[in-house]
Amino acid sequence: MLHIVVCIKQVPDSREIRIDPKNNTLIRQGVPSIVNFYDLHGLEEALRIKDKLGARVTIVTMGPPPAEKSLKQCISLGADEAVLVTDRGFAGADTLATSYVIAKTLQKVAETWGAIDLVFCGKQTLDGDTGQVGPGVACRLDLEQLTYVSKVVQVDIEKRRLTVHRLLEDGIEVVQTSMPVLITALKELNKVRRAAMPGMIRAARYKPVVWTTADFPDLDRSMIGLKGSPTIVSKTWVPQVKAVNSKMIMGDTPEATAAQLLDQLWERDLPSRLGWT
Repeated sequence: MLHIVVCIKQVPDSREIRIDPKNNTLIRQGVPSIVNFYDLHGLEEALRIKDKLGARVTIVTMGPPPAEKSLKQCISLGADEAVLVTDRGFAGADTLATSYVIAKTLQKVAETWGAIDLVFCGKQTLDGDTGQVGPGVACRLDLEQLTYVSKVVQVDIEKRRLTVHRLLEDGIEVVQTSMPVLITALKELNKVRRAAMPGMIRAARYKPVVWTTADFPDLDRSMIGLKGSPTIVSKTWVPQVKAVNSKMIMGDTPEATAAQLLDQLWERDLPSRLGWT
């Protein structure tokens, strides 16, 4: 049976994000958290493979204790197990430190529940927007990696091969590779399902597996948290909102509206400024 791991992240709901005007930082207090949008598409594809071919789906996230809520949501959709990696020592991690911890977590997942065949990550997260963690994990674990995947065409268990479509700027690339492999998912990959009542009941009772730094005896403390994060944010700012003078043009008919628009354009001498005359 295939073992599929889906890496998710709990992020602030971008529709509710506000900026502190004094220090120009995100105001996270009172902002609801959600499962990263792209990660859900990775989970959905893992569940589709499970429905079709049979698989064990394990969810992994690194974050504070409240991230348990996001893991429960994944369980309600059909995942089998969920792991929360949480510790104050992990706080302040950039993408380099995060990929290190996630790679260590996947190694421990493999030791606990069996070798991993497929790893799904979202293309990027809504808060960081870097798209670096998935490829970073693949490099650390020496996995094949397929980024920007818009379609999983075939999963061949016997030959342990995978065929996908990668969405590029100038078209679609058809790629085949061997497992184990890490995939970063696009929103075009699928449509995320809704949780059914049995899944919601299971999720309400489910307690995720929790691992801290104490569960990783060989963890290099210099590579986690702030110590392991070379990224430095020297300055942040909020774009200034510029006032724009506008005027509503309304007529009784489309022709009358167009005539008023032309009058305004000629009045402002716009045609000559654009070289029309």
